[in-house]
Amino acid sequence: MLNPVDVRARAAALGEHWSPRVVGSLDDCYVKVAKVQGELVWHSHDGQDELFFVLQGRLRLQLPDRTVELGPGELFVVPKGVQHLPVAEQECLLMLIERKDTAHTGDVQTALTRSLDDQLRTD
Repeated sequence: MLNPVDVRARAAALGEHWSPRVVGSLDDCYVKVAKVQGELVWHSHDGQDELFFVLQGRLRLQLPDRTVELGPGELFVVPKGVQHLPVAEQECLLMLIERKDTAHTGDVQTALTRSLDDQLRTD
């Protein structure tokens, strides 16, 4: 990618919740943006860490042993193998950094699960 990316504007322009889009690539990782509201699903990524960075709004990450609350400008890395449930009471814009082989909802499949092909779409 040779041009700057306004991650907040790209996230805000998304038409559906919980449907991340790839906006950049860094070595073996994708940089993604997402618009979220409500809750996703309890899941984990056995071999990958997952970085959540809040661009706008608030995100709650429920973990087995605690809850992490994030506001604008804050980030949290969910370590590989840790079950987590992302929740946003109000609409929230996120930037995510994940390895390219990270499945959206780990081994759990729901109606909200998005394939990598979906995440690579440019619309």
